[in-house]
Order: sequence, then C-alpha cells, then structure tokens
Amino acid sequence: MKIAVIGSTMMDIVSYTDEMPQAGETRRVNGFHIASGGKGANQAIAAAKLGADVVMMTSVGDDMFGEQSRKNFQNHHIDMSLVKTAADTSNGIATIVVDESGQNRILINPGANEKLRPEDIEAAEKELSECGLFVLQLEVPLETVYAAIRFAKAHGIKVLLNPAPASRELSLDMACQCDFFVPNETELSILVDKPVDTVEQVKDAAKSLVKKGLSNVIVTMGSRGSLLVTETETQLVPSLKVDAVDSTGAGDAFIGCFVDTYARTEDVLGSMQRASSYAALSVTRKGTQDSYADAKEFADFLDA
Repeated sequence: MKIAVIGSTMMDIVSYTDEMPQAGETRRVNGFHIASGGKGANQAIAAAKLGADVVMMTSVGDDMFGEQSRKNFQNHHIDMSLVKTAADTSNGIATIVVDESGQNRILINPGANEKLRPEDIEAAEKELSECGLFVLQLEVPLETVYAAIRFAKAHGIKVLLNPAPASRELSLDMACQCDFFVPNETELSILVDKPVDTVEQVKDAAKSLVKKGLSNVIVTMGSRGSLLVTETETQLVPSLKVDAVDSTGAGDAFIGCFVDTYARTEDVLGSMQRASSYAALSVTRKGTQDSYADAKEFADFLDA
C-alpha cells in the first residue's frame, strides 16, 4: 500500500539546555544543531526509513533550507513528484529548546507550508489516487487538509489525521471522515476541553470524541504508552521503559511506524505496539529525524 504524506516541511533549529529559561532570562546552551523537520516530513521519513513506499506532498521554500529539504527527501528514497517550491518564500522553520529531562518547547514559522493549497490536491489526482493511505497534520492550511480528506473519501482512500498543532477551528465533521484520529494527550485536552492528568481521564476524553462520530481515536501519551478507543473497545498499549534524552519528534516517529506497519498488515493494535517501541527508541537519541532508526536498527532493538 502506497502512503501519501500531505503536510509540512520545516528546518529545525535546536538548542539543548540544562533547564528551560524563565521569562527575561538568557541561558547558555550546551548543544546546538540544525536538521530537517516538520511534522509531515518527520512522519514521511520515519515511514520511509522502515521501508514504506511514500510519496510526500509539501511546499518548500526557494532558499537554502528548501533545497536542503529536497535533498533530504531524495536521500531517503521518498517520491518527490508532489514536492513544490514556493517562489519568493522562506522554508518553514521550527525553533526548538530541549532541556536535560528531554522535554521541549517549540516555536514555528510556517513559511512555504502556507502555500500548500487545495488546488494542489486536485492537480495531483492521478498520483494521489494510486495511494491507499493519506497521512495528514495541521501545519498546513486547514482548507488543504479538508481538500485531502474529501479527495480520499471520494477515492476510497483511508485517512490518518494527526491534529497537531491542536486547533479548535478543526471541523469535527471533517475529522469524523478520517479512519484514524491520532492526537497526543495535550492536543486531546485542547480539542475536548477536558483534563488528561490520568489515563482514566484520557480514556474519558477520547470516548467523548468517539461519541461524536470518530471511529478510531489513538492517543499517544509518551511514557504512559498509547491508547486505542473505538465504539466497542478501549485498549492500552504500554510504552517501553527507556532513558529519554530528547522527546522531540517522538509522536511523529510513532505515526511513521504505525502507518508503515498498518499499510502492510492492517492490524491496528499490532501497529500501535510496534509504533510504541519505535517511538521509545527515538527518544534515546538526540534530534528528530536523526533519531529515527532504519529497519535493521529497529529490528536489532526489538531483538535485544
């Protein structure tokens, strides 16, 4: 099953510090790097590293970061036929600060991602109709996300929507047309305006979405694992216990592995279990895409 990831491309500018600075405080960092990122690109790279057949639909800038993003897709053997360059526009940028516990804070300048438009979906009908699964996020315009969902439903293509960053403007009617809805616990709390301090509270919040018409809600909860909630079942998939170094991009690692596994097996729980292990491995390494294992590295990790 070919996977179309329709979403954002960023360049991550990452600083590592002992602790997050307070308001007005200047702190010296103890590490820094620039790397390819963006939720769409992250998910595509993770899936491709594991062997998935991925086409990336995105908009990059006509600057050095845009060129670097293109080379990154090429290096990971991703179909780039739907990657467009936005004229006179900077590439998307994410400024990330990571503390010694592995927690992060992120600021985003969307840049060229704003130029991915609904008409791009229509123009790519031939290429997109050959896919069996769409993977979407919310770092591109909502109307483009909606156009992708409508296209998928018209062509019998399954859809996974990762509602990140969370937006209360997201249409519930459109979300309910997706086969998989995959927020983290913070995004879930924002979307339903409910607390998620305990697993039971996460279950209640997810069930409230199912009652509104969503079919498969998968909540990623970091070290607490992941949770599947449907109309008929609630299943908790525990996370592996690891020494976290950097949690940046762990949710994208989960989704990339989930869609790679699901595209081959159509086994939801099995895909979640595998994705949970893949995300756990990613947080033991610094960086976002740099922390994602290839198929051999992941197999070795599972066998250890």
